[in-house]
Amino acid sequence: MTRRPPKRQPGSLLGVRSLAGQVFVLQAVLVLLLVVAAVAALVAQARNDSTREARNRSVAVAEGFAGAPGLPAALRSDDPTARLQPLAEGVRERSGVDFLVVTDTDGIRYTHPEPDRIGKKFVGTIEPALRGEVVTEEIVGTIGPLVQAVVPVRDSDGDIVGLVSAGITVESVEGTAGGQFPLLFGASAGALLLSMAGTAVVSRRLLRQTRGLGPGEMTRMYEHHDAVLHAVREGVLIAGADGRLMLANDEARRLLDLPPDAEGRPVADLGLPAPLDGLLASGRVAVDEVHMAGERMLAVNQQPVDRYGAPSGSVATFRDTTEMRVLSERAEAAGRRLRLLYDAGTSIGTDLDMVRTAEALAQAAVPRLADFVTVDLAEPVLRGEEPAGEAVDMRRVAAAGIREVPSFYARGDLIRFAPSTPQAQGYGTGRAVLEADLTGTPGWQAQDPERSRGIMEEGVHSLITAPLRARGIVLGLVTFWRSEKPEPFDGDDLSLAEELVARAAVAVDNARRYTREHTMAAALQRSLLPRALPEQDALDVAYRYLPAHSGVGGDWFDVIPLSGARVALVVGDVVGHGLHAAATMGRLRTAVHNFSALDLPPDEIIGHLDELVSRSDQEGDDGDGTPDDTHGMMGATCLYAIYDPASRRCVMARAGHPPPAVVRPDGTVEFPDTPVSAPLGLGVPPYESAEIELAEGSRLVLYTDGLVEDRARDIDAGLDLLARALAGADRSPEETCDAVTGAMLAERPRDDIALLVARTRALAADRTASWDVPSDPAAVSAVREGVARRLADWGLEEAAFTTELVLSELVTNAIRHATGPVRVRLLRAERSLICEVSDTSSTSPHLRRAATTDEGGRGLFLVAQLSERWGTRYTGTGKVIWAEQHLPPA
Repeated sequence: MTRRPPKRQPGSLLGVRSLAGQVFVLQAVLVLLLVVAAVAALVAQARNDSTREARNRSVAVAEGFAGAPGLPAALRSDDPTARLQPLAEGVRERSGVDFLVVTDTDGIRYTHPEPDRIGKKFVGTIEPALRGEVVTEEIVGTIGPLVQAVVPVRDSDGDIVGLVSAGITVESVEGTAGGQFPLLFGASAGALLLSMAGTAVVSRRLLRQTRGLGPGEMTRMYEHHDAVLHAVREGVLIAGADGRLMLANDEARRLLDLPPDAEGRPVADLGLPAPLDGLLASGRVAVDEVHMAGERMLAVNQQPVDRYGAPSGSVATFRDTTEMRVLSERAEAAGRRLRLLYDAGTSIGTDLDMVRTAEALAQAAVPRLADFVTVDLAEPVLRGEEPAGEAVDMRRVAAAGIREVPSFYARGDLIRFAPSTPQAQGYGTGRAVLEADLTGTPGWQAQDPERSRGIMEEGVHSLITAPLRARGIVLGLVTFWRSEKPEPFDGDDLSLAEELVARAAVAVDNARRYTREHTMAAALQRSLLPRALPEQDALDVAYRYLPAHSGVGGDWFDVIPLSGARVALVVGDVVGHGLHAAATMGRLRTAVHNFSALDLPPDEIIGHLDELVSRSDQEGDDGDGTPDDTHGMMGATCLYAIYDPASRRCVMARAGHPPPAVVRPDGTVEFPDTPVSAPLGLGVPPYESAEIELAEGSRLVLYTDGLVEDRARDIDAGLDLLARALAGADRSPEETCDAVTGAMLAERPRDDIALLVARTRALAADRTASWDVPSDPAAVSAVREGVARRLADWGLEEAAFTTELVLSELVTNAIRHATGPVRVRLLRAERSLICEVSDTSSTSPHLRRAATTDEGGRGLFLVAQLSERWGTRYTGTGKVIWAEQHLPPA
């Protein structure tokens, strides 16, 4: 059944119509005020436009006349007035200005609309115009208010020779503002008619909205609204401008526990909580502010009511959100846990270091989960091994807390947890253990009663111990301690701790396995690198080897004594890190030793190494063109140098390696221009060598690229830095190594670094002797006599017999089997005596065991028995057979 609106009453209609009449009067007054304001604005605008137009026109006419051709000449004529007066009057009439006056620089008029004023002083400001400026000014003249402009007249040289002034009265340029008044009044009348129409519309709308309700109907409507106000499940308070409570519904009374006589009393006297009391008394706007009222958490909204046409005051509404508070706290707790897990995931396991991973775990959990965190790892884990058995020693590797607690075990302490402790239980079962109250846990206190008492005196009352478990292996323990928060750890905290530790366990296990591989590679590398430098007399040598922080690499070096008191210096760098790089380095170093035993020149040794690496790569091919990195050699660079102390010459060759540095005895540094070829394994021979002469006391510096190049520094900058570190006063090789590493190395180098510094010695001229031997066996005796005399000069008479016998055999073989001249050289080194016999033959003698019936074949056998070492090396003109005897210390 459709509800009909109530019948309209006559009183209701009169009230509505009276209100409409008031609206009409208000609109009429508003229209009149707008008309008056518009007229005033129009008059002011017209006056302003007229003045601006007068100024623009006077300036334009004056500038136009001043720039007319011939005006400077007319001013300099005998009678300027006769020439300029007709022109000025013509321009004045055509332009509509009231006057156009031409004066000299003293302001004496030459022209004027009234001839009797010609020759008199111009009235106005002319000084700025004489400086070249345009002057405009408003004055009141004999013809009324006017605007005049004064502009200078310049000749062809730019000099000011006169002035031109034009003026016009404001009345002459006044606009048509007066013609707009009828339009304005018409618009006002139209606005008034529109207001009357609006009044009629408002009257009809009021009648429609109130449905013609009279006082009785409005009373019933108020009662209905009041019933609704008290029935809603939301508290409502209305306060007046004086801070007194005007209205409170039933829900507000219940939520705020208001007294029965609350209405009419000041809000401040209702006994509300201070924050809520201050909000209601201030009357400020509030949107969903949360306040506590006893045990309830209320969401409060407050708005002023005067903006809606009511008297000054405010209305506040209240919602009970106590249950929402519990849900919100749970959501916030879950959010905090997620943020903790996320932050921990970004900070834990960023590198392969177990200690730093443990420290990151401890720092991430304090103070968001626990007040103190300790991390203990099994002792075998720190060595890269897997722990075996249930009872293992634990090493404390990390600890974090809100303050220092001396009773905790310190970092580095070795701990063996008692079987009754939560730590031992967690380690044995692989599950986290929660102890909510440590005061009632005698098993934990049995570990160390005095230490446990000290920990509890610091306020620690609850713990969670969680095993670091990865791949079914328990690697250590993480213990979370709580002291500041009075509530103990709960099940949610236990789950969070397990999740946090599980993530860290994977990182710790990765670091453990990396440590194991790193330890194996380091052990292999140490076994492959020189353990001590060999004894030799040509060089004073020092070295440094620094492994990379990220893993063992393939940088290596070597010092190899050669025949003739010469010494070979080798530095190489294998691409990559790890076991394979270390193994490749060992193979290359062994190959260099083998090739050096053949006494080959540096370029040939580099060529043999390149062939070895290329052949190894082919053998490591899987058959489909893909190299097998586990079998083939990696790419490598190498620098090989041979120093001869007798000639002070150094021959070197390099394959893709940085150039050596030479520090002269005066402290200057240079990088010799040595030919550089492709790295080993690319198969692009031939290799070239370079020969330089080194003064005695020079330092030859060989290094790998990790010393001069890294991500933050290119090789050119590194070489400059190396040169600055090497330059200066004479230093020993050890001091040079310290200076270079101190100036160039980062705290944690990313690449291996090998550094070899050798200071040269020279074999004095009186320490060598040589003889040319004719191809006649009878000449051997003369050589033996010369050798005996030289040995006597050196004080080596005891070695004379052996030396003569060795030289006799070598020279006799050379005369018998070789062609061309034979030369004998005797070298007296610090630790050895070297005999050399050279000829032009390329045929090398071979040691063999002669039969009892053979007449010969025993010469080299005797040489081998009487010498410490012997051998053959080839030269560009033939070969040299040498034998070395050891000399006792002087």
